[in-house]
Amino acid sequence: MEPLSLDEVVSSVHGEIVIKGNGEKFTEINTDTRKINPGSLFIALKGENFNGNNFVAAASSKGAVICIVDEINFNKGDLNCNTTVILVNNTRKALLDLAKYYRSKLDIKVIGITGSTGKTSTKDLTCAVLSEKYKVFKTQGNFNNEIGLPLMIFKLDNSYDAAILEMGMSNFNEIHNMAEAARPDIAIITNIGISHIENLKTRQGILNAKLEITDFFNNDNTLIVNSDNDMLYNVEKSLKNNKIKVIKTGISTGDFKAKDIVLGENSISFKVYSDEIFKGQFNVPVPGRHNVLNSLLAIACGDLMNMTFQEMAKGIQSIQVTSMRLDIIKNGTITIINDTYNASPDSVKAAVDVLKNMQTGRKVAILGTMRELGNEAYNAHMDCGRYAAENGVDLLIAIGEFSEAYNKGFNSIINTNGEFKEFNDFNDTIEYLRSYLKKEDCVLVKASRAMKFEQIVDKLKHVTL
Repeated sequence: MEPLSLDEVVSSVHGEIVIKGNGEKFTEINTDTRKINPGSLFIALKGENFNGNNFVAAASSKGAVICIVDEINFNKGDLNCNTTVILVNNTRKALLDLAKYYRSKLDIKVIGITGSTGKTSTKDLTCAVLSEKYKVFKTQGNFNNEIGLPLMIFKLDNSYDAAILEMGMSNFNEIHNMAEAARPDIAIITNIGISHIENLKTRQGILNAKLEITDFFNNDNTLIVNSDNDMLYNVEKSLKNNKIKVIKTGISTGDFKAKDIVLGENSISFKVYSDEIFKGQFNVPVPGRHNVLNSLLAIACGDLMNMTFQEMAKGIQSIQVTSMRLDIIKNGTITIINDTYNASPDSVKAAVDVLKNMQTGRKVAILGTMRELGNEAYNAHMDCGRYAAENGVDLLIAIGEFSEAYNKGFNSIINTNGEFKEFNDFNDTIEYLRSYLKKEDCVLVKASRAMKFEQIVDKLKHVTL
């Protein structure tokens, strides 16, 4: 990271030095004492089950030269003589404030990405496109909330040309706070579904929360949206600043459109048109029609950053995908689609589309609970069960509290030969599959992260027939 002085830190977090140590220079910023190295700045965060203020002495012993706290839960004699302690009102706000200040010192183009689904895939695709011409940083793993995003900002320096920062949320004002710190030059919204509708009440509420990514935009900033999504088609009506430039992409609508789409087992190809003028052929080594839409968002961003379509087409072929998102695994007898990182109605349907397109034997889907859907939960699970039946799933296995809803939806389709099973235990699921599966069958595994369905994937990898 670029150097910051102690005075800059104190000023940016609106803090007060309560203990002045001998050390001032730090090389990294951390919120986890387990990861602290000598020369770290430690920010003591509080959560429901932990209080970082209780670990200041441990941070100091590991070599933290600055600790930012909002409680004094230590004795001065327990600290290393090099450790300076800064007291603030709220360490979570201090983390964002420090990131905001650090971002202001960077001469770097920031692209913020949000949406109900497809954020990570679009991040990976945009990084692949831009990396053909620029040095690009992208959010690592799931560091896309009010704690993770600042930590990503601190990993930046002026050697980068661009940073792609993913922004997730579950309630109002979260993206606002992240946008204030990151100050994106370009924002991308992938779609608006019903994820987090439990907190946000309506899809318009979800859209409004996502549009917080533009709260600090001026007339020089640009919003890129997937206008095939019904909530984004007329997004201008929901913008606080109607002078913001909007670029739209889609298969059926938009400034950039995809035509002549070919869906392969492991890839997609399509032609891009703008104003009905052919711009380029794209071959992308990821599956799924939904990734055509995600790719178009990345292409619109590349065009905005003065890339040629030839550069973008070459770059996108080098995509490095985040794990557990539509990973296709062949264990020698069956094919496994590992999409266990997260789940929402839209992403479940997208995964079923990929399963449908696999040139394999029978199609099996193992689906679990989709979280944070509130009163929409039962109907959403039922709808996904129906979608699985409509799209050729031979066996739907449901695990979790909404198995009945999956069953009702799956069996609502009369003209299907599909079979439904419900299990409460991963081991029982695998035992059934050992007797059911045949060589060349394909199994999709999909649920919200909390269900830990990656354990099913690990077991399936060792199934031999």
